[in-house]
Amino acid sequence: MAANTNEGTAVLADPQHAETTTHTVLTKLRELIVTGKIAPETRLRAEALADQLEVSRTPVRSALALLSAEGLVSYSVNRGYTVRAVTIRDVFDSIEVRATLEALACRVSMDRGWSTEDLDHLASIVRQARAIVDRGDWSEAIEFEWYQFNWIFHRSIHHATHNMVLRNSIRMTVIYPVFGDVARLCPSVAAHIPQRFRQLSSTPPDHIRGSQLDHERLLDAITRGDSNEAARLMSDHVIATKARLHEIATLR
Repeated sequence: MAANTNEGTAVLADPQHAETTTHTVLTKLRELIVTGKIAPETRLRAEALADQLEVSRTPVRSALALLSAEGLVSYSVNRGYTVRAVTIRDVFDSIEVRATLEALACRVSMDRGWSTEDLDHLASIVRQARAIVDRGDWSEAIEFEWYQFNWIFHRSIHHATHNMVLRNSIRMTVIYPVFGDVARLCPSVAAHIPQRFRQLSSTPPDHIRGSQLDHERLLDAITRGDSNEAARLMSDHVIATKARLHEIATLR
């Protein structure tokens, strides 16, 4: 997806970390489940999903097994795979664990050392996301565009660890939407959020501006080689989502 940014013809891409078909299917299915587009208790048949996603059955079966390990679906011999209901407590718990793991990813990536090429790529992602925020407009399409850059920013750090165990552990904590605001798009969370906080604004909301600034500070810490600061910033950055959700969920 092309992004009209201040960098002109910049393109939203993650060429160094291209996903396998299984991971692509996994991301799509996870997003459909956590946004409620596939409802809890729905039976998931590999054949039907393969037709819907226009892929073979093999990556779908692999993705379903991974979703079972993540806890988003359950498996029984008689019923096969079934979507499990995710609660707001599950989301909060996953955010807490993810904060620790993502902070560790910052440390590990910096211990391994960032190549100039990968660091330039990370900086480019931050600049393109900043250009979206600075345009001043906001809509569902723009939100999706910004969250794509957000996802690639985090994934770039995960991949820079060269630690598959850590990357898989982080992936298993993502049981909420990654391409939009969890307060609006995750039914198990939205049910606890007052309507006024689920409405899409016409300008970039404060939590997006804050997240963008966090990314810029993280980039600066990584560039300077300050692993302690990068880890602290990343932990605070992830926990901020839980703090915001908890705050607005208690307002009526």
